Amino acid sequence: MVREAYTLARVAVRVRTAACWCWWLGVAAAAAGTAVTFSPTGRRIGVMAGAAAFIVAAAVAYLVRGRKYDERARAASRAAKAVALEDRRITARIWVRRRRWWLLAALVVAAGSCAALPSAGGMLLAGIGAGLWAKSRRLARIERSRDALLWVRPDGDQAAYQLTGIAAGDAAPGGGPRRRARIA
Repeated sequence: MVREAYTLARVAVRVRTAACWCWWLGVAAAAAGTAVTFSPTGRRIGVMAGAAAFIVAAAVAYLVRGRKYDERARAASRAAKAVALEDRRITARIWVRRRRWWLLAALVVAAGSCAALPSAGGMLLAGIGAGLWAKSRRLARIERSRDALLWVRPDGDQAAYQLTGIAAGDAAPGGGPRRRARIA
């Protein structure tokens, strides 16, 4: 029996890519908000509202679908030998390419909100990025506890996770770059 070859992308790399882009776009929009000299609410109120929005957004981004990762990891099956594993950079590039207009819209809205509440929109977006980064750390704990990496078909069912060994691919548990061992 011949099985069809397909590609798998790391779940944690996708979450970490979203975290990175939301964080840096939020920081850029918040920095632009500090340059606003006049707004109806004032700079201090905008920054304080942004700090509250940062905390709430980080908590919500971390908690949304948190249990689903655990459930899907428990239900994951072993990946076939015929699969091709995407590199970190390719997975990140594809994720950004598919969402570039949403990222641009988020930056424009966050920077545009500075007219009413300086820095608040950017801090909200950065809070989402911080929550997603914490979620990638949660995925790292799941992967280490299972001693396996979680993968998903980028073009197929997003709920059906597959497992490979911990050494597969070029990304460490949690989606970060794999550290090279130093030779003494």
